Amino acid sequence: MARKELAALKVEVPHSLEGYRRDKFEQAGYERRPDIRDVVLHRDGTDVGPSTHRQKDTRVWFSPYDERIITEASEVYVDHLVPLANAWHSGAHKWDAAQRHKFANDLSTSQLISVSTVANSAKGDQSPDQWVPPNTDYHCPYAKAWTHVKFTYGLSVTKGEKAALNKMLNTCR
Repeated sequence: MARKELAALKVEVPHSLEGYRRDKFEQAGYERRPDIRDVVLHRDGTDVGPSTHRQKDTRVWFSPYDERIITEASEVYVDHLVPLANAWHSGAHKWDAAQRHKFANDLSTSQLISVSTVANSAKGDQSPDQWVPPNTDYHCPYAKAWTHVKFTYGLSVTKGEKAALNKMLNTCR
């Protein structure tokens, strides 16, 4: 399926980032929509039992990008798998506010994922031809997810991005 979706993506040079701002996706940090972060943290965390000092259940997160086990929510970053800036120069600049909002808060695809703050900082706004997860076992799922998000939203890919995705898809068993 991922190969068919990748083949269907339009290859283009990146559009300008002129006019881009995170808040155009109604997702500036999490000030406006903390519930999305909470939902993703709850979805991706594993319950490990009651905490002795908080009287709440404690959670543990696994960062698939770098294989880190995270025990503090403050060390977890809810990443846009396809970064907002990448989406902007791949076609989101043409979208209305509602479509950008949907993309930034999408829980129906693998667009939002809990990762370590370290991995998120390393990734930044880079595409797969510029950055790949250090966890090589995650290359296949990452490429499938990236491709599916781009396909779902009708976003384009660059020639280098498509080549990198194909290479990562070759790691799928």
